Amino acid sequence: MLPEQHKISEDDEFVYVPEALFQHLPSEYREAVQIRKQQGEDVLRIADKDIRGMIRLLNAIPTTASLSYIYHRLRSCKFEATTEAVFEQEVLTTAFIVTYSRLFAGAEGATGIARSSIPRHLRPVHDEIIELRNKRYAHNSAHESVTSDIGVVFDGDGFRISPQMRFGFYVGGRDEWEELIRFIDAHMHERLMKILRRLKERTGYDWIFPIGPAPDWLGEQN
Repeated sequence: MLPEQHKISEDDEFVYVPEALFQHLPSEYREAVQIRKQQGEDVLRIADKDIRGMIRLLNAIPTTASLSYIYHRLRSCKFEATTEAVFEQEVLTTAFIVTYSRLFAGAEGATGIARSSIPRHLRPVHDEIIELRNKRYAHNSAHESVTSDIGVVFDGDGFRISPQMRFGFYVGGRDEWEELIRFIDAHMHERLMKILRRLKERTGYDWIFPIGPAPDWLGEQN
């Protein structure tokens, strides 16, 4: 049995031959392979910075996908005046707020999105989300959407404490959140396309990124 590093594999497009087996090829094939290998290495050196930028960008793709799905869940779940329904809205809203905020952590070059790139009319909505994250959902700080107090009644034998708490949330999420999600998706796509265009300019080769169909539930948001 061949060692793992000597095994040949293949997929629908290519056959992969380990470099350790090159020495067994005829000399003319070996020379052609070495030339192609050197060409690839030269191009990758030129493209290294952009490839690393693409990898950082790809780190945000699961976050953007999760954000869209959470909003879909918020819009599609039926709300009733029950404790369970309130908690479901609160859990999904927490997930949305925290997930959204992750996209804006750090500089834009490190996969974060700059506030200045957000359309001006959506910036107040963005600022509200970040404030909710900082003051309500990620930390137990004071936020106007949550108030708590206690009522104290003395009945002659002792004191009865009555906890009082009020909190507000958008049932089904805020309408403007959908436009923010669509902006983020378009923004991330444009950043990816910009990297691919720059790679072609710098290397002279086409760089093709696989793009599959959007999930069915994306079309259900309205």
